[in-house]
Amino acid sequence: MELAIDTSSNNVGIALSEKGEILASLAWQTTQNHTTELLPNLVCLLERIRVHMDSIEAVIVARGPGSFNGLRVGMSTAKGLAFSLNIPLVGVNTFEAEAFPFAFTGLPVRPVHKAGRDEVATALYRQKGDELRRLEEENITTVEVICLRTGQKTLFCGEIPFSLVLELRQNLGNRAIISQTENETRVNSLATLGWQRLNRGEQDNPVTLQPLYLRPPHITVPRRRTPFPPRPRKK
Repeated sequence: MELAIDTSSNNVGIALSEKGEILASLAWQTTQNHTTELLPNLVCLLERIRVHMDSIEAVIVARGPGSFNGLRVGMSTAKGLAFSLNIPLVGVNTFEAEAFPFAFTGLPVRPVHKAGRDEVATALYRQKGDELRRLEEENITTVEVICLRTGQKTLFCGEIPFSLVLELRQNLGNRAIISQTENETRVNSLATLGWQRLNRGEQDNPVTLQPLYLRPPHITVPRRRTPFPPRPRKK
């Protein structure tokens, strides 16, 4: 049995599968509480299908792109389980998991996420034969640039804010097919893609596997304290 963990955003999902076939999954929204919610919900999911943690034979984790805090929690939890249970660990690109359910259309598939300010995170995929190929690497850009790049009918998916949906439709018309990706669908795709890697004999090294961040995390540097001037000595 495999465990899939997706904490790429505030839409969190976990799934239990048997050779890629979903046995049970759970999805929920969080408000940056990944750390306190992930393991209790995993225990709840295991209890639902009446299996023990020792039944997990591999861990599949979404490696991003995504939020700094979410990816950090998911990755550290997945590594901890892989180490403690001595089982394989596989990382899967979040955008690939989002594009996977739409690969059958044969259209270019572009996952889009809000990336702060007026920017979005995106990549581009397309099915060729039995393989979902990445045509454009993960990057941060703007909707305006995406529209300029889009010369043919394209399926947009992911966690797309309504304002961006309107902008895409306004600029691209019928060239834009838009489908919001449900996070339970994303984690189920994560489980399937992870099993495909495991079935090919692939796995990642827990020591070297790292989250995929498209920009460094914002860390506030403490302000330097201005030293008090020395007191004048009494004469």
